[in-house]
Amino acid sequence: MAGNTKRPTGRDPVATPAWRGAYGGHGRLSGVSERSDIPTTPAADERLADSAFLRACRGQEVPHTPVWFMRQAGRSLPEYRKVREGTAMLEACARPELVTEITLQPVRRHGVDAAIYFSDIVVPLKAIGIDLDIVPGVGPVVARPFRTRADLERLRPLEDGDVSYVTEAVRLLTAELGGTPLIGFAGAPFTLASYLVEGGPSRNHEHTKALMYGDPQLWSDLLDRLADVTGAFLRVQIEAGASAVQLFDSWVGALSPADYRTRVRPASEKVFRAVAGYGVPRIHFGVGTGELLDQLGDAGADVVGVDWRVPLDEAARRTGHAKPLQGNLDPAVLFAPREAVEEQAAAVLDAARDVPAHIFNLGHGVLPTTDPDALTRLVEFVHTRTAR
Repeated sequence: MAGNTKRPTGRDPVATPAWRGAYGGHGRLSGVSERSDIPTTPAADERLADSAFLRACRGQEVPHTPVWFMRQAGRSLPEYRKVREGTAMLEACARPELVTEITLQPVRRHGVDAAIYFSDIVVPLKAIGIDLDIVPGVGPVVARPFRTRADLERLRPLEDGDVSYVTEAVRLLTAELGGTPLIGFAGAPFTLASYLVEGGPSRNHEHTKALMYGDPQLWSDLLDRLADVTGAFLRVQIEAGASAVQLFDSWVGALSPADYRTRVRPASEKVFRAVAGYGVPRIHFGVGTGELLDQLGDAGADVVGVDWRVPLDEAARRTGHAKPLQGNLDPAVLFAPREAVEEQAAAVLDAARDVPAHIFNLGHGVLPTTDPDALTRLVEFVHTRTAR
């Protein structure tokens, strides 16, 4: 496979994690232990900094177009289903060894250019005491939806110790991954607010919009607190060794550009400011956000993720040819014959020919019934077709 990233070979986490991210050592969050018995690994730092994924995030020349997939560690993999059997989602997210294994599975199988930390966007909410669960076949369900100012007091700040299992898992992962970058992630304030206000997934977001329009000050305060929680959650991952972060705003495509600009974007900007000083690339992705692409970049992202509804050349025009782009093959294409998949993937690559830099991904997450071999073949196709 031309220019492919070396895959981790060991299945068990080792005891000497790399503390530093792609741009050298980071400062520590208060309360995170600095163990003198764990050495730093400058060689791993150099391999990370020179990886195809991080080079693309910085808009630099790459040996091949890097590839990773949203939800690459998940239900499409039989090995994932095996290790998750009998373990609830939120329990799995709190077990560092299990998180490590699941995160590594697609790197081993597909040879992708980056790993994405296995977790869920509601993990930090659960960690600060919000009564919620992830119901199979439904998604996150909040026991008491947020509707009044009194509910705001249930959102306390996220402390380091609330997610110590995340710190441990990231350190285990960076030790295993070596020169393969690890992407940390979090849910954006609007999407988290929607889950809290609706009480779960929503098609129309009627309660969310009712609050947004009906009590603008409460809405602003809610998003501001969620921005603090999200920023803290991303900082924990970066401090532990994540080389990049992605902010997922799954539901923000339900908004008009004007509403996003005035009622949501300030909170997302606050999240990106919270991690700006670390120097790691920041990716911003939302679904159905074709009309918001320019603002997703302007909110503070270094890379803009694009879903499958807008071709990458048009996305580049909408973002002023100012940002590397990530995307954007329709996940449903993977159910077509191999030749059709490669034809559509080639169209994505052709559309990205004049963008500042390109990271190949799907336009949303891997669908649960996707054939894993189709993903492996897609990685090889992109690497081979784009080898410099």
